[in-house]
Amino acid sequence: MTDQINLRVVDGAPFYAHEVTVNFTPAQFSMDFKCITPRSDPRSKKPSFQMVHNLVMLDPWHAKAFLEILDKVVKRYEEDFGKIKKPKAIEKAEKKQKKKVADTKAETPSYLG
Repeated sequence: MTDQINLRVVDGAPFYAHEVTVNFTPAQFSMDFKCITPRSDPRSKKPSFQMVHNLVMLDPWHAKAFLEILDKVVKRYEEDFGKIKKPKAIEKAEKKQKKKVADTKAETPSYLG
């Protein structure tokens, strides 16, 4: 007789991440994927943003395995569709930000946090 196992799968909502922050401790890697979107509020003249984030935690061995898998998948993607390049709009925005920073002598933030 075979034992039966009941398994319930709960799908999470699809999530688009604009940036990710990665940190680690001796026991785990934490990847905080973020989606930041501007909002408009007619009552306020100040800019408003909404940030949604999903935290993924992996032990070090799984983090390294994830890195290897992601590397393989990106290479396959580039074989099928060509080299992944930074969008021209982002290059233009980064140049504009570097000029602005050079004028104010502040530190330049990177696009992915």
